[in-house]
Amino acid sequence: MSRDFPSHAMLLAAGLGTRMRPLTNTTPKPLIPVAGRTLLDRVLDWMQKAGVQHVVVNTHYLADQLEAHVKSRAAPRIAISPEHDLLLETGGGINKALPLLGSAPFFSANSDTLCIDGEKPALQRLAAAWDDARMDALLLLHPVQQSVGYEGKGDFFLNPDGTLRRREKDGTAPYVFTGVQLLHPRLFAAAPQGAFSMNVLYDRDRSSDGTLPRVCGLVHDGSWLHVGDPEGLRQAEAWLAAHGKI
Repeated sequence: MSRDFPSHAMLLAAGLGTRMRPLTNTTPKPLIPVAGRTLLDRVLDWMQKAGVQHVVVNTHYLADQLEAHVKSRAAPRIAISPEHDLLLETGGGINKALPLLGSAPFFSANSDTLCIDGEKPALQRLAAAWDDARMDALLLLHPVQQSVGYEGKGDFFLNPDGTLRRREKDGTAPYVFTGVQLLHPRLFAAAPQGAFSMNVLYDRDRSSDGTLPRVCGLVHDGSWLHVGDPEGLRQAEAWLAAHGKI
């Protein structure tokens, strides 16, 4: 493993899981089992296998269950970033956890998606593609047509120089953001306080054609399963069974 490989990651696990109800009425979404193993453990296992040593997990909804669950793990080392009073959304949650994430680039991932690696772990591919001179964020993308459990219109076009361009409001785009990314802490300089979306930071220098000049993309070469609702859960379990990934 290269010594430049990021040692820290953020795992976003504080959401309310409203689209997964009734399964989340008494269980936080990250602890919903997918083919017998929780979403949370599947993502943590994936991070650990790639070489991540420290993971910060934010909590809010049914936080006591999440915090008790991660104590049972020996690795990776886990720190909790609680959001007891206010759900801080993606940007606010990471911003609050920055003191636990160090001063170097770090990974971030959602807890309701599963990335199945291709020939090389996706996190290692992100680290190898990182260009500190021209990037503040590097997002892992997946082709919309090859996604499992996703029914949206896509998020981005990939420009020839690797930067991203947003789809128009009523249009479609070929790539969806997987929720996995590599971020530099400087992206959060002058970030707003409290709750905010990462889109606030991505769009800071957005050009008139929708290009995000310091936000780049890398296309995932494996599979991506979006476990956003009970139907997505069903599709994910069917895919895992069909491909022997249980």
